Amino acid sequence: MSFSFQIAIAFIADLLIGDPKNYPHPVNVIAHLAFRLETFTRKSISNLKVAGILTTISIVSLSFLTVWLIVEGFSFIHPWLGWITSILFIYTTLSVRSLYVESLPVLQYLNESNLVKARESLSNIVGRDTSNLDKEEIVRATVETVAESTVDGIIAPLFFALLGGAPLAIAYKAINTMDSLFGYKNDAYLNFGWASARLDDLANWFPARLSLPIMAISACLCGLSGKNSLTIGMRDGTKHPSPNSGFPEAAVAGALGIRLGGTSFYSGKKNVKPFIGDGSRQLEISDITQSHKIMFLSALLALMFVLLIEISHQPF
Repeated sequence: MSFSFQIAIAFIADLLIGDPKNYPHPVNVIAHLAFRLETFTRKSISNLKVAGILTTISIVSLSFLTVWLIVEGFSFIHPWLGWITSILFIYTTLSVRSLYVESLPVLQYLNESNLVKARESLSNIVGRDTSNLDKEEIVRATVETVAESTVDGIIAPLFFALLGGAPLAIAYKAINTMDSLFGYKNDAYLNFGWASARLDDLANWFPARLSLPIMAISACLCGLSGKNSLTIGMRDGTKHPSPNSGFPEAAVAGALGIRLGGTSFYSGKKNVKPFIGDGSRQLEISDITQSHKIMFLSALLALMFVLLIEISHQPF
């Protein structure tokens, strides 16, 4: 069974099931191991950057090797067991349904004019402070999160699954997880998290740029401006402090004709990001709905891209 067929089944499973609560998700296992290894390397190695490099390399390698051994082991018992195991692992790397489900309450509470609940729901999906955000700022944070997560929760896992099946997809997820755990520019993680942050930047470099044409086409299919999505994406994609996050955010900003970026607070500290997009109008609640549509269509287009690549390499 080809990687593309496994990916397609995993994609459908993610759409139908999402991430059930209280099941042993590989990301949770990776996070637990990463924290344990962090404690060990911090105590054993005085140079925090070296400790971070060792932790990052170890967790990514262990994640890849463990999944490869599991898949190969079940394949040895029976090929179908190997295929099923591979599909299950790929399924855990995708976040199409969960991205929608986790951001949907924010939209619902905004429609009910319940800003208190909207802020609480938003705090579950973003790292910034949400307690004092007004309606427009809540919309901005939600749209930015949906746009950015379309890359690291959908396009990138599909890309790495195509390149190396379940082991490489899980290795990517390990990189992404460690960046979320250690990639902070504070006293505790500035040096230790350097390796995980740089590796995450490298892993997302191509998927982030691939998101530009995918999101532009998706915007066009939604009845929005695909041309403006691509134009703003290319113009403002590099304005973001992250070398990758700006591209999907700029593509969505261009499609919707809105402006993202600006001032946010993280743990009480002010963070000012460059503006992305022209902001020809104010942000509206409906922009969250439109970002959901772009996200779903981008996911489908990315899947089609994966399938077409596989088909094009099949002998006639």
